[in-house]
Amino acid sequence: MEYALYELTGRLSHTWLSGFIQTTPYVIPGLQIVHILCVAIVFTAATVTAGRVFGWVERDVEESRVARRFLTSIWKVLPILVLTGSLLVVGEPRRSLLNATFGLKMALLLFAIILTGVLQARVMHLPDGMRRREGRTATIMVSIAFLTLWCTILVAGRWIAYTPTA
Repeated sequence: MEYALYELTGRLSHTWLSGFIQTTPYVIPGLQIVHILCVAIVFTAATVTAGRVFGWVERDVEESRVARRFLTSIWKVLPILVLTGSLLVVGEPRRSLLNATFGLKMALLLFAIILTGVLQARVMHLPDGMRRREGRTATIMVSIAFLTLWCTILVAGRWIAYTPTA
């Protein structure tokens, strides 16, 4: 597996796109700015949604309305995050693909995407009575895991710069 990653990083770093990203001024900072702004949107949406489930914010608004408003923004921003993140990887493949923290971040991201769908289903698609009676504790637990995952992804993304590559 490790050999395959080394080979992939070598191939990626010799593509015209990688060369363009590496040599064109402001491409990497521009991609990073867009990526970070999208991360801020996702983190804000996750925090507000979980905060509503916990009863900390927007108490006078139904959970389903808050979820519809904020979880939808996560789904809208995710493709942009994937695109900008992928371009950053192509621009500096060794920095990302050979970094254990990057691998952890990608695994956590996959799980967070699944958990976001689960939370959305619990909060938006269950009847109000069922959300209140039977599934309240489960929804709170899913929200804790949801918010913890997005926080961990945020930290892991920043930590990549401080983790040595293989």
